Amino acid sequence: MTVPEWVQDAVFYQIFPDRFANGDPANDPPNVRPWNEEPTVWGFHGGDLQGLIDRFDYLLDLGVNAIYLNPIFLSASNHRYDTIDYFQIEPKLGDLNVFRALIDTAHQHNVKVILDGVFNHCGRGFFAFDDVLSNQEHSPYRDWFHIRRFPLNAYDPHKKINYLAWWGHRNLPKFNTESPAVREYLFSVARYWIEQGADGWRLDVPTEIDDDSFWEAFRSQVKQINPDAYLLGEVWEVNPRFVGERHFDGLMNYPVRDALLDFVARRVLSPAEFANRVEDVLRAYPQAHNFTQYVLLGSHDTERLRTLCHEDDRVVQQAFLFQMGFPGAPAVYYGDEIGMTGGKDPQCRGAFPADEAGWNHALRDYVRDLIHLRHRLPVLRRGDYRTYLVDDANGVYAYVRSLQGESAVIVLNISDETRSVQLAVESIGWEIGGEVYDAVSRENRRVSDEGLRVNLPPRGGALLYVPA
Repeated sequence: MTVPEWVQDAVFYQIFPDRFANGDPANDPPNVRPWNEEPTVWGFHGGDLQGLIDRFDYLLDLGVNAIYLNPIFLSASNHRYDTIDYFQIEPKLGDLNVFRALIDTAHQHNVKVILDGVFNHCGRGFFAFDDVLSNQEHSPYRDWFHIRRFPLNAYDPHKKINYLAWWGHRNLPKFNTESPAVREYLFSVARYWIEQGADGWRLDVPTEIDDDSFWEAFRSQVKQINPDAYLLGEVWEVNPRFVGERHFDGLMNYPVRDALLDFVARRVLSPAEFANRVEDVLRAYPQAHNFTQYVLLGSHDTERLRTLCHEDDRVVQQAFLFQMGFPGAPAVYYGDEIGMTGGKDPQCRGAFPADEAGWNHALRDYVRDLIHLRHRLPVLRRGDYRTYLVDDANGVYAYVRSLQGESAVIVLNISDETRSVQLAVESIGWEIGGEVYDAVSRENRRVSDEGLRVNLPPRGGALLYVPA
């Protein structure tokens, strides 16, 4: 099984396009909302692809080398999971020329861009569904969908829906992916945007297309054009079925995210329980796929990280510290690095503050330093992983990454007390008398005959390695 080599060296940045930056006010809708107003289900704030191009230096400074864009195709909503035309960029976001300029800008800086592929369902305005609405049982596209009976009821909320739709939302009719015509249409979409320069697809709700042959063919179509294209499945549970030659290179690692937040934010797991949860996830997949998982802390579908961490920056930093050393591709949801807050959708989809006075600069510097350190140390990207220490009594947990004789140790203290931790170094390979650097405290520490002693502040952590 060949997976894209670049993914394990990637740090992703997820962008909800309407909310990152407004680079071209000329494409704003007439009812555009003020940029910093509270987000709503219906409102548009004017973010676009030109804004992303204009703010590209920000991403490069942060250390990002891969971008995941929420849907960018023509649709009726601000989230754009209700696609109307899969071959047209949403005009509020730009056009094909701007998209190509974004791809060119990204590739000039060795940054990858993956797109959100919504292939389980479409919007009511999609041409084939619109034809069925107009022609009912006489439509040549009636077999593109799962229709129980005619006439189709797509708009009257007082009448029972009579076709399959995602979670019963009548504005999201589900494709019949057993239809050869539907398959060829969707595969042509997948091929087209890879040909335009996209570096892969994040596949929306792929488990709802419960057909291995569909995804095997989808994978083949994409990989024939670009063998290094990254196929990422939105799968929320541990499910090894969806990685491999018949499916995807990696999955969104929600199970590790949930375990981490249960540990550092909710504190409902002991260090040993947390270690077991993480190891269970890692054991479920071949190592090649562990290194190409998408390791996230937040997304457009979850409460903001800082909100979940009770707006305690120490806890937010612990989450980022664990993530940036963990196997897989770490992913930053836009604005989490500057301390944006918000509850569930739509509050988690607020506009990125244009005024830097509203940023949490200390947090951003912390995240930036971790990202750059990850790029600098191959052991953090490619090293073997193992649990190194669990101390339930003191609330301390540590893991080690090891690669070709080099090791890095990440230590977390989830207690509200200062902890002094004695680390045995025999299994790590650190020499007695040698110096070890802590990237968090920015202090050098010397290994003694008894090992390495590390003092951890309440809700603190350490990232230890031997400097070159």
